[in-house]
Amino acid sequence: MTIHKEGKSLLFWMLIILAGVNFGLHQLLGENETLLNVIMLISIVFYLLVLQFFRNPTIPIPDDQQLVYAPADGKVVVIERTTEDEFLKDERMQVSIFMSPINVHVNRSPITGIVRFFKYHPGKYLVAWHPKSSTENERTSMVVEHPNGVQLMVRQIAGALARRIKWYVKEGDPVVQGHEYGFIKFGSRVDVFLPLDAEVLVTPDQKTRGGITPIARLKGA
Repeated sequence: MTIHKEGKSLLFWMLIILAGVNFGLHQLLGENETLLNVIMLISIVFYLLVLQFFRNPTIPIPDDQQLVYAPADGKVVVIERTTEDEFLKDERMQVSIFMSPINVHVNRSPITGIVRFFKYHPGKYLVAWHPKSSTENERTSMVVEHPNGVQLMVRQIAGALARRIKWYVKEGDPVVQGHEYGFIKFGSRVDVFLPLDAEVLVTPDQKTRGGITPIARLKGA
């Protein structure tokens, strides 16, 4: 288990600030040991909660051209037929995964392929499960072309708390199944837009693990 690069600076300065606050309070309230112990305990718990959010576990990297793997840890909140009108311009099967603040927030490529389209959209910060969050919230859209020519879209969506989306790819880049391509801070959602003939392998409310849980099987891959 390692700490993700997106959290190292924040965690460092948070440690300095909390240590300074506790030291200052100790100077002011030196005789009230009970209160000081409570404040120190709260500080430690708060720091550990933030620390666990930025954990970056090592996973066995999958290599199965037939399968589409979950791009994130979380819970399946949507499985429905929809129209993707930003780039693919056709009907798709949408699978959405909600990432709570206690989930690992690394985003992983669900398939191996080439990034054919990537775009960042500034937007609102509706709760991640809101029906309009997929089209109105701050988000990124990435289309990956599978070696067999099939294209699918993965969309990072910011939530009410998640207001920093990070990505590490651009159009033309190769991506590898299970490898990290982005990160979202503090609760969010990831949508995957699959071909209609893909076999969906997950069910509503099912828990997923990024790069480990297969969410669909591609026809003819």
